[in-house]
Amino acid sequence: MSFDVLGIIAPHPPIMVEAVGGQDAHVTAASIVALGEAARLLAEFDPDCVVVMSPHSPGFSDAFTVTTATRVSGTLGQFGAPGAGVTVAGDPALAAAVLAAAARHAIPAVDRSIMGRFSPDELDHGVIVPMLFLDPDGRRPLLDLAFSLATYQDHAEFGRAVAEAAREIGRRVAFVASGDMSHRLLPGSNAGYSPRAHLFDKQVVRLLSHNDFAGLADIDPDLIDEAGECGLRSFITLGGFLDGTEHTTKVLSYEGPWGVGYMVAVSASPRELAGVEGLTPAKGEKGGVPGERESAPVALARRVIETWIRDGRLPEVDDGSDPLLSSRAGAFVSLHRAGDLRGCIGTIAPTQPTLAEEIAHNAVEAATRDPRFPPMTAEELADLDISVDVLGSAERIEALEDLDPKVYGCIVSCDYRRGLLLPDLEGVDTAEQQVQIACNKAGIRAGEPVALERFKVDRYH
Repeated sequence: MSFDVLGIIAPHPPIMVEAVGGQDAHVTAASIVALGEAARLLAEFDPDCVVVMSPHSPGFSDAFTVTTATRVSGTLGQFGAPGAGVTVAGDPALAAAVLAAAARHAIPAVDRSIMGRFSPDELDHGVIVPMLFLDPDGRRPLLDLAFSLATYQDHAEFGRAVAEAAREIGRRVAFVASGDMSHRLLPGSNAGYSPRAHLFDKQVVRLLSHNDFAGLADIDPDLIDEAGECGLRSFITLGGFLDGTEHTTKVLSYEGPWGVGYMVAVSASPRELAGVEGLTPAKGEKGGVPGERESAPVALARRVIETWIRDGRLPEVDDGSDPLLSSRAGAFVSLHRAGDLRGCIGTIAPTQPTLAEEIAHNAVEAATRDPRFPPMTAEELADLDISVDVLGSAERIEALEDLDPKVYGCIVSCDYRRGLLLPDLEGVDTAEQQVQIACNKAGIRAGEPVALERFKVDRYH
């Protein structure tokens, strides 16, 4: 026993389990490897009980739910794998202590056994999937918790109550926060698509990479809604559980296949995590990266850039692979490496017969003719992040109050000079900043009359 606290954030897609996903399970290889590292830490920590908070466990909107059963079990039968499951001892003594601690702190929490329509000892996939990777032999007792729709502050306080209960009865406890990130990362995602959804995942990864659980409660509520996430409350509860302990946090992996974000993170003493390699938050956060499942616009841009750089020619541009690509629109292709801009070229209105050809043309321009950078080399292709912004129609506006830089891009015009700035750029927080930067790009000086337009984009990764 070399450390005194352990928290784990784990995703729970059943397809990640080979018995369910088969070969598709390997698409989440980064998560699987990271969960292996978390399992190593769990084995070394050797807890008396693993507490798991799952967003899919039966619960109430106005109260936390605690499973008091002496034995708990469940399988992935509903996902076609009845042989994949978990059967372990429960911890009714710890459950009772958690309920008592919650009552002392005026936190609404109830015994799950009062929910007559649900089996009091059945585990859901939000518990089963993480535990198949973290404790596949079922060696450790498990306490299943369900969050509520109470405030984020209540969730942090409930996490503190869990830690207090464990101390009172002498339990050595590891806390697993089960949850997935945004469910709306790609067009065609089952939960729908939002071009801003990736920003939620980016913020969570950044905050936890800096050990800032408290900051999770300050994320823009509108962004949370757009993300369609299912893990934030679990993560905030883990933050409360860790409160007052000497701990640091490392994000071990993040990936976004199938339009859903999956993150694995661990929290433990700084000494214990000193040799554990964490994810660099900047990597991959600007757009699609090689090896990830990409949207059709980004996959096209990557294929064009790679063929042009390596072979000096344009590949055949097929606009039949996606209905979007056969439409017409202006588009910007943005390139980043290690979080730094490497090129960005685009068109305000369509200049080519199809969007596919628009993207292909602008992709080559961004890689080789952005005047701020030298032409790209083949050595830079391996870690190239790409995003494609497809522009909607511009509309005339009269005042800065009509601009929101997180939602709208802006176009400024003065005689023949015209400048554009895309929406939702890091470091651009006000309409004044947005217009000033666009004016600087156009060579429009302070005091000159400016016409303003705004537009929305669909951002593809």
